[in-house]
Amino acid sequence: MTTATAAPGLHRVITTPLLMLFILGDVLGAGVYALAGTIAGRVGGAIWAPLLIALCFALLTAASYAELVTKYPRAGGAAVFAERAFGKPLLSFLVGFSMLAAGVTSAAGLAKAFAGDYLGAFVHWPPELVAAAFLVAVALLNARGIKESLSANLVMTLIELSGLLMVVTAAAWYCASGQGVAARLLEVDAQAPAAALLGASLLAFYSFVGFETSANLAEEVQDVSRVYPKALFGALLIAGAMYLLVGAGAALVLPVEQLKSSSAPLMQVIEASGLGIAPRWFALIALIAVANGALLTMIMASRLTYGMAREGLLPATLGRVLPRRGTPGLAILATTVLAIALTFTSTLETLAETVVLLLLFVFLSTNVAVLVLKRDKVQGPHWHVHWIFPALAVLSCLLLLAQQGPQTWLRAGAMLLLGALLYLGSRLRGQRS
Repeated sequence: MTTATAAPGLHRVITTPLLMLFILGDVLGAGVYALAGTIAGRVGGAIWAPLLIALCFALLTAASYAELVTKYPRAGGAAVFAERAFGKPLLSFLVGFSMLAAGVTSAAGLAKAFAGDYLGAFVHWPPELVAAAFLVAVALLNARGIKESLSANLVMTLIELSGLLMVVTAAAWYCASGQGVAARLLEVDAQAPAAALLGASLLAFYSFVGFETSANLAEEVQDVSRVYPKALFGALLIAGAMYLLVGAGAALVLPVEQLKSSSAPLMQVIEASGLGIAPRWFALIALIAVANGALLTMIMASRLTYGMAREGLLPATLGRVLPRRGTPGLAILATTVLAIALTFTSTLETLAETVVLLLLFVFLSTNVAVLVLKRDKVQGPHWHVHWIFPALAVLSCLLLLAQQGPQTWLRAGAMLLLGALLYLGSRLRGQRS
């Protein structure tokens, strides 16, 4: 009897706490720092409700990842799951390309968040130019050679978490003084409450994405069938609890109209609470969270572009590396140029919705794949999910897709069309050679 082993050079050193912190660091990005006001603009004071719906949807798809990652611990993520389940190279490519496009679009959104009111606590510069300069700075750091580790991720995660805890503490202090307005928590400022909640859940879902990247660590996790599900669900539940507290705290402290008009709503919660925390300190934490999220996202996007180019799925020039730095220079340049272009074309809200749409395509593929691969038996233990949960996850993805507007569909469709053309071009070049 043979047992599966990790690839040479990879050591199974990641324990449950380390993996949970890694996933938590990916999920606790900058979305909630910038989008709490936008969510309030769609639903009113009941910010916690769409966050709770989004958490439930994320947990359904996470269950599919838990089975597939523990069942195929050497697989490379959603694109490989799609290839194994459907055997369609173009579909597998589009799933991988959707991850790439979502990463670039997310970085563009984070750049706009960086250039918003949080930076306004220090300087007042043109947001469009700041967003572009921010992405150039991220690209230069990326090209220089960024060595990420779980220890560095721990530091960044603690910084991001400290900012959210600061908001919760400020809201609790405000309520303890008898000033909190609890009635706002049940206010749904819309003529059609159900539609408003679903529309707001679409934006709230952006705050929970990131857990899917943990599939790439499967070969380095100790006892993956036991550790991975525990860390995955634990991280999502911790992030969900924190988001619910932050959303409720924001509504308790600030009037809905003030939340709607701010791109830095959490900083205003700190300022209005009277706790005595300097708003600039919180603004600095928020900027660090945004910058770290953008850097990690662009590192992922550039490396994914490089890897796809090396596999012949994208133009070969994108697979070149800088001779001294050993980093994918042209891939970094291409993804940065695209991200900068996206910052000039839309708002943070639309960019966030585009990211969600692209990832919903990935999640839809993964949830269907787990149902198809139920009949594929493998040796060794792995986590099992009842078929009803991926079926519900498919429905949740379709429900969120139905909330997308035509502008978002057009933007995401153009990206996928570009991917399909690149794929066909690469296939034609391969046939000629």
